[in-house]
Amino acid sequence: MRAAPTILHLDMDAFYASAEQAAKPSLRGKPVVVGGLGPRGVVATASYEARRFGVHSAMPMAQARRLAPNAAYLVPRFTLYRTVSEQVMELLRRLSPLVEPLSLDEAFVDLEAGGTADDTPSALEIGRQLREAIEAVTGLSGSVGLAGSKMLAKIASEEAKPDGIHLIAPGTERTHLAPMPVRTLPGVGPATADHLRRAGMTTVDDLAEAGEAELIRLLGKAHGASLHRMALGFDDRPVVAERDAKSVSVEDTFDMDLHDRVRVRTEVERLAGRCVQRLRAAGRSGRTVVLKVRRYDFSTLTRSETLRGPTDDPAVVRESAARLLESVDTTGGVRLLGVGVTGLADFTQEDLFAQAAGERAAEPDDTGTPEETGGGEREEGEPEPEDAEQLAARRWPAGHDVRHETYGHGWVQGSGVGRVTVRFEEPWSAPGRVRTFRVDDPELRAADPLPLVRDAPDYSSWPASRPKSRSGGGAAGAASRP
Repeated sequence: MRAAPTILHLDMDAFYASAEQAAKPSLRGKPVVVGGLGPRGVVATASYEARRFGVHSAMPMAQARRLAPNAAYLVPRFTLYRTVSEQVMELLRRLSPLVEPLSLDEAFVDLEAGGTADDTPSALEIGRQLREAIEAVTGLSGSVGLAGSKMLAKIASEEAKPDGIHLIAPGTERTHLAPMPVRTLPGVGPATADHLRRAGMTTVDDLAEAGEAELIRLLGKAHGASLHRMALGFDDRPVVAERDAKSVSVEDTFDMDLHDRVRVRTEVERLAGRCVQRLRAAGRSGRTVVLKVRRYDFSTLTRSETLRGPTDDPAVVRESAARLLESVDTTGGVRLLGVGVTGLADFTQEDLFAQAAGERAAEPDDTGTPEETGGGEREEGEPEPEDAEQLAARRWPAGHDVRHETYGHGWVQGSGVGRVTVRFEEPWSAPGRVRTFRVDDPELRAADPLPLVRDAPDYSSWPASRPKSRSGGGAAGAASRP
């Protein structure tokens, strides 16, 4: 535990939905839900306007539509989210060499290691500067928590939401935590919380008063001792700059169960291609290929095969995944497929096995199913033909960017019955007009996302001065929402 609140936790507010609202002037101030739009889709993020109707992340999309039927429902645009995330992370890295990203929209920063803060006033000042910089560069808001430990900093950022800053002063941890529910503490999930509830413990203060011995008796030595320390406000976990990925994987949940064996194999090969793309983008290779299959009855099977050396060869990974599929019974139907690579390395081993696999992959497929031809994101070639509705939904996903030769940049509001509806507007324009086209209109094409802020200010020299201070001051639990 630190004597100064120099650990910062940043959490962007309703990140995906806020990015969509910033990109689409017509959606600002309106309920927006981002996630999978199929029958089995789930909510990734809901805007604060949608949350007022009870919509929240991880909720089935069908339930969200019942709660907020008039909200805008959009397919995620991860290209945009990653771009904005990198802008935010670059600002954080200017504060300290110790930045620990937890996801695209969340990270810890050790301000002390960067020399940017050493007491309450300087920590609050750098937190305010950071929020201003994020809004100027991305047009989005983020909530900042400051404390002497990672656990308390994360709790503080949650209390600051939305669009605020909150500081938990060192020395007040026990008092601050006491009335909170046990689920507030890291590592306490629904099962553990229920177990503690049956033992009469529902608040963090209950855990602290119970004592370490009682928690060890209930939860085991490691978990019980750790939980008791956290209940007392102790958390010595350091901010770790690099989190080494242990695996790379992709998976898809299908709107309808897949029964055709050839279709299942085609999907596995497509997923293997996407997995290798991610692997190469990370500059890694892997030694073990993993196949995940969730069947019609929700039973989930995993199969793995370890190769003779690390590889990033798409033909090798596709062939290995296909071999693993042969050992899985899919006759009842498949609702989810996934392909992953573990045992990551920073090099590849070009051995005879990989070369032979590549040669075999280049030969005609005796099933008659076209092979994916590397590098792109093609999803054509499925043996089961799709109808016009499916083709339109795939080619023109709701919320994605398009450009028309006559009308310029816009985004897809919806598609179906051979038509696609587009609203033409840009992040810095007024709400735009809506027009409808045939799905095969030659003047309409997919486009890359536009930046959320045009002519964003240059923060390459930020922070210009270090707001360090040895003077006292700053109220415990200081919070502001300018």
